[in-house]
Amino acid sequence: MRALVQRVSEASVEIRGAVIGEIGPGLLILVCAMADDGEAEAEKLAAKIAKLRIFRDDDGRMNRSLVDTGGAALVVSQFTLAADTQRGNRPGFSAAADPEKGEALYRHFTRAMDRTGCEVATGRFGADMKVGLTNDGPVTIWFDTTDWKKPDA
Repeated sequence: MRALVQRVSEASVEIRGAVIGEIGPGLLILVCAMADDGEAEAEKLAAKIAKLRIFRDDDGRMNRSLVDTGGAALVVSQFTLAADTQRGNRPGFSAAADPEKGEALYRHFTRAMDRTGCEVATGRFGADMKVGLTNDGPVTIWFDTTDWKKPDA
């Protein structure tokens, strides 16, 4: 799975002008299931993100996690994270999971984040959404679970 995580002071997602998910301080997580992903990748990714120490401690160092701070997560599906831009000017998305599998893994990831004890809000899989955020830092971190499968990882 792939995820782009942004530390935010606030974030929201709306569909046709109606806010369907919003959070205060926490993480905006854009997530994409890849064709060869399974539930294990979704669970490992959720656990890693929930424990990622990117929030400031009392000394101003990035030393606290979402779990430590009691922050919230806004999880939004984003198949474009699967973009292959190696050839031409039009990205290809054939490495993304098919929509049925992608939605199942998106939901599995969301439930796994919820089980970490974090408050979780979501977008709507496959919908045309408008995402608003105030990036805090800015702090933006990229994850690709295929990197964890390599011998040196």
